[in-house]
Amino acid sequence: MNLFFKNSCSSLITMFLAVHAVLGNEVAMNTEFEKLGMQYIEQSTAFSPVRATGLGDHRFDDQLDEISGEARAKRILWTDSLIERLERIDPRKLSRENQVDYALLRHSIQAQLWKLKELQKWAWNPLIYTGLAGDAIHGLMSRDFAPQRVRLKNVAERLEQFPRFHEQVRNNLVINRVPAVHAKTAVAQNRGVLKILDHTVRPLIDDLPKAERERLVHAIEVAEKAIGKHQEWLESELLPHAKGDFRLGIELYEKKLNFTLHTPLTRREIRDLAEQRVRSLHEEMYDIAKGVYLKQYPLTDFPERPSDAYRRAIIRFGLEQAYAETPKADEIVATAKRSVAMATDFIRKQDLITLMPDRLEIIIMPEFQRGVSLAYCDTPGPLETGQKTFYAVSPIPEKWTQKQINSHLREYNTRSLDVLTIHEAMPGHFLQLAHANRFAGKLRHMFQSGVFVEGWAVYSEWMMCQEGFRDHDPLLKLITLKWYLRDATNAILDHAVHVDGISRSDAMRLLVEDAFQEEREAAGKWTRAQLTSAQLSTYFVGYLEHVAMRREAEQLWGDEFNLKTYHDKVLSYGSPPTQFVRVLLHEHVIPLPGAVLQTLE
Repeated sequence: MNLFFKNSCSSLITMFLAVHAVLGNEVAMNTEFEKLGMQYIEQSTAFSPVRATGLGDHRFDDQLDEISGEARAKRILWTDSLIERLERIDPRKLSRENQVDYALLRHSIQAQLWKLKELQKWAWNPLIYTGLAGDAIHGLMSRDFAPQRVRLKNVAERLEQFPRFHEQVRNNLVINRVPAVHAKTAVAQNRGVLKILDHTVRPLIDDLPKAERERLVHAIEVAEKAIGKHQEWLESELLPHAKGDFRLGIELYEKKLNFTLHTPLTRREIRDLAEQRVRSLHEEMYDIAKGVYLKQYPLTDFPERPSDAYRRAIIRFGLEQAYAETPKADEIVATAKRSVAMATDFIRKQDLITLMPDRLEIIIMPEFQRGVSLAYCDTPGPLETGQKTFYAVSPIPEKWTQKQINSHLREYNTRSLDVLTIHEAMPGHFLQLAHANRFAGKLRHMFQSGVFVEGWAVYSEWMMCQEGFRDHDPLLKLITLKWYLRDATNAILDHAVHVDGISRSDAMRLLVEDAFQEEREAAGKWTRAQLTSAQLSTYFVGYLEHVAMRREAEQLWGDEFNLKTYHDKVLSYGSPPTQFVRVLLHEHVIPLPGAVLQTLE
C-alpha cells in the first residue's frame, strides 16, 4: 500500500474517532442534563404541594406544604446536592436549547438558596402563608382537571392539615421582624380563605356520598377553627407587635433585583433610564394633549418653551377628557369583557399574532388575594393542558367613601380598562402564556421570567396603540403613555422605597405629580411597594428589552420583517428572560454563566 495513502487513512480514522468521541461526549452531556432537569421537575414540586397543584402536577393534591424549620433544612440539603450535580455538566457541550435551560436552572437554584438563607421571607412575611392557605383550596376548585368528587376529597385532606400548617406559621414568624403593613394585610386576607369555602366548596357538599360528605363537613369545621385561632393571633399578637422594617436596604435589594430581573442592567442604570424616560414621556404626552386642547380651543397659541408647570397643566387637561368616560362601579368586570372582545377582534383583523383557542374567564378577584394589585392573569399551570385562564379584577372595597370610589373610577376609566385588558389578557399575559405553554421543554416552564412576561404585556399596550386600536384615538394614546409613565415611576419608586428610604408623602408626590395618578391608585401603589420588592421594576426593564429586541429584528430582517411572524417567533420559546429570547431569535451565542457554581454559606 502506498505510504502516503496509508498515512492519510490513518489520519482520517484518527480524526473520525476524535470527532465521534466529541459527539458522543456531547450526547452524553445532553442526556445527563435532561435527566437532571426531569428529576428537578419531579422532586422540586414535592417541597410545595400547593405550588405543584398550580403547575399542573397533581401527585400531591391531598397534601399541604410542610413549612417547618426541618422542612427548610431538607430543601436546602436537596438543593445543595443538585448544585453538586450541576457542577459536573459542561454547558458548552449542551445544545442551544439546553444551554438556555442550564442557565435558567443554575440561576433559579442560586435564587432559591439565597431566599431561604439570606432573605428569609419565611420569618417575616405572613402573606406567604395566607397565599398558600388560600391557594391550597382555590387551586383545587378553580379548574376541573379532575372529577369534582376527587377534588373535594383532596380539599378535605388539606383542610384537615390546617391546624398543623397554621401552628407552623406562628412558629416561623419572628414577630418583631414582621413589618406592620404586612401584618395588617395578613389580617385582611386570612379570613378570605373562608370565603373560598363558602363560594366553591359548600355548594357542592350535598353531591357527595354520606361518608365523604360527613368527612368534608368535619374538615371544614377543623379548618374554620384553625383559621379563627390564627386570626385571633394575627390581631392580638402579630399586629400590635409587628415592628419590622419593610425596606430591604441596598444589599438585599440589589441581590434580589439581580435574581428577579436576570438582566445585564444594573440598579443604577435602571434608575437613570427610568428618570430619563419620565422626562421624555412628559414631552410626548404634552404633544398629544396639545392636539386634544386645540380641538376645544382652536385659537390657542402655545409657547415655544413652555414651563414644566404649563406642560403638566395641558397634559392634565387631556387626561380629564379621558376621565370623563368611566364605567359604573358595579360594571368593571362587564367593561373588561367588552374590552377583551374588542382587542381580540382587532388582533384577528390586523393579523398581528396567532390567536390560541384557550379559554379565558373574567372573574371577581378572590378575597384572599386582594390588597396588592387591581387585577391579575391566572393561567393554568405549564404542566397542565386544556384548562381555562382567569382574568381576575378586584372589586371596589365596600368601605371606600364616594370620593375614593370616584378617584378609582377616574384612574380606571374605560380607556384605562382597555389598556388593562391588553396587558392582562389580549394580547398580553393570557395570549403570551398560551403560546408559552406550547413550548415542548417542561424544564423551561419552571423558570418563567417576570421581566419577559411583564415586558411583553407593557410592549403589547404600546404595540396595539401604534397599530391603531380604537381608530388611533389620541386619548387612548395619552392613557397608554400614562400607563408607561406609571411603569417608569414604579421602577423609581421600587428603588426609592427599598434603598433611599423615601417617605410616603414624597412617594405620593412622585406618583400623583410626576405620573398623574389618582389618589387611590397612588395610595395602593405605595402599599404595594412596601409589600413587594424588585417586582415593580420588571415592567419597565422588560419593556425596554422587548422594544430593543424588536428594533434589532427590524434591522436584521429588513424588508422581510413581518410583525405577526416576529411576534409568533418571540412567543415560541416559552418565557425565559428576554436576553435569551433575543439570542435564540437571532442565533447569537448563548450567554452562559460561570463555569463553577458555589453553594451559599
